[in-house]
Amino acid sequence: MKRDDFMIVILDYKMGNIGSIVNMLKKIGEKAIVSNDKELIKHADKIILPGVGSFDMGMRRLAEFGLIEVIENHAIKNMKPLLGICLGMQLLGRKSEEGSLPGLGLIPFDNVKFSFGDGNTLKIPHMGWDRVTFAENNIPLLSGLKSPQRYYFVHSYHAVCDSTEDSIAECDYGYRFTVAVHKNNIYGVQFHPEKSHNFGMEILRNFVERC
Repeated sequence: MKRDDFMIVILDYKMGNIGSIVNMLKKIGEKAIVSNDKELIKHADKIILPGVGSFDMGMRRLAEFGLIEVIENHAIKNMKPLLGICLGMQLLGRKSEEGSLPGLGLIPFDNVKFSFGDGNTLKIPHMGWDRVTFAENNIPLLSGLKSPQRYYFVHSYHAVCDSTEDSIAECDYGYRFTVAVHKNNIYGVQFHPEKSHNFGMEILRNFVERC
């Protein structure tokens, strides 16, 4: 999708590793604008919500920059594509055990902390490369990708969806859990596609070209 008037905006609310996303998009021949300018974001064709850090701080920062209503208008009112990455995905849900503030509530799920049984020595956070399996449905974000793939993770909380239809990818770390969500034009991935080499590159390419 190479049009002069086509605009991807990465939301800059001081909570994400934005440079890596910009660089990965460049590798697939796409330019993105990094901004928290509300007027500019209103004209975006697609927006990416990155995020590294705590849930409540993420929501506070979105509120401080006046971006909550902008995101809602983009994704709900105007039905334009939105991709949340890592904390950005978690913020798409209703809430998190990590904090007390409400999330964006764009997809019906809650975030819970990893909880393992007695004797389990798995470490929290779940960090490093891990295998991801995809749901067997026609999701544009996953188009052309064969299951399983490997992606890079750093997180202590994970999504629990109300509906299995909204969960489009899973990983196994002590138990199976959701690592990608989808509802209409809204997508989220718990892993970092910008740090996942060719596997992550294809996720971002699909978001830009197919979603």
